Parts: sequence; C-alpha cells; structure tokens
Amino acid sequence: MNYPNGIIKQTSHNKITYDSNLSHKNRGMTLEYELNQSNEYYREIDKAYIYKKPTPIKIVKVDYPSRDKAVIKEAYFTVPSTTDYNGLYNGKYIDFEAKETQSKTSFTLANIHPHQIEHLKNIDKHSGIAFIIVRFTSLNETYLLTIQKLLNHLSNNDKKSISIDFFRKEGYLLKDGYRPRIDYLKIVDLLVGGL
Repeated sequence: MNYPNGIIKQTSHNKITYDSNLSHKNRGMTLEYELNQSNEYYREIDKAYIYKKPTPIKIVKVDYPSRDKAVIKEAYFTVPSTTDYNGLYNGKYIDFEAKETQSKTSFTLANIHPHQIEHLKNIDKHSGIAFIIVRFTSLNETYLLTIQKLLNHLSNNDKKSISIDFFRKEGYLLKDGYRPRIDYLKIVDLLVGGL
C-alpha cells in the first residue's frame, strides 16, 4: 500500500519500511494531507466547512500539445498568500497556518511570514478564531498555538525561534486520531467556551 509523500508500507515479514528518497520539496505535506483529510471529515459529518486556500498565481506561458494536455510552463505568485486554511465552524470564522519542522528543539520564525502573522492578528481583532498548527516531525508532536500566545511571545522575545518548551507550556497538543486524523476543533471548542 502506498501512503502520502512516498511512504511505502511493506507487509512482508511484518516489517514496515519507508522510502528514504522522499523529496525535500514535499516536506510538510504530511501535515497538510492530514489536515485536508480532517477537514473533509468535518464536511462529511456537517460539523465545519474549512478549506485549504489555493496559492494565488498568474499563468504566463502555457504549452498546448493538445486540447486536453495543457502544460503550464511559466507562472508567478501574484500577491503574497495569507494563510493555509479558512472556513466556518458554528457561525465563527476560522483562519490558520500549518507548518512542519524537523527540529527537535524549536520552530524557526522564518517559517512563518510577517504578513501571515499580521493577517492572523487582524482575524483575531475582528472576533475570528486565529491560530497556527506546528508539527515537530522528529518528535511526532503537533501543537495548536493561538495567535494571542504567538503575539505575546513575539513581543517579549527577540529570538528567531520558538522553543519546543514554549509549545508544550503555552500550546495545545493535538493527538493523532483516526477520523478525524487531527481533531483541532476539539481545542477550538475549549478556546471559545464550548461551541
């Protein structure tokens, strides 16, 4: 059976192996895949409508070898994208960014852009629910950190990263599940007083 990101499960001799030739460009896709699956489940059970936002691009050059086989040859980003996900849950607007890191000790702030932080800050200012989800892949730990906690950290620190200890103390650990794989709405319920 093939799994996302080239992970291959082999059942011979009850041994699981993984493809060591995973592309660096696909790093971070596991969290995205699991969030997409979780959001699909939320839609299936009519719990929430949250989607991955498309990256805004302008197509400049397309090769048309045939009508049904168009290939984009050149494109560029039209504007900086805001965050990864947005939608509605029980009448509340939700907006968040999802990131992964291989580090066992910290999350580098260079992984989240200032305009994304400003966007989440504005969502929060207008009574939306704003947060980031960060997965420490080497530790198999995933955290939800509210924009308020992130902003508080940024205003009180001049470090270029956030330690895993900060996530453990101030964030919310998201445990792996089956359906949904990442039940972040359980934490959202806690944050807004039990929607």
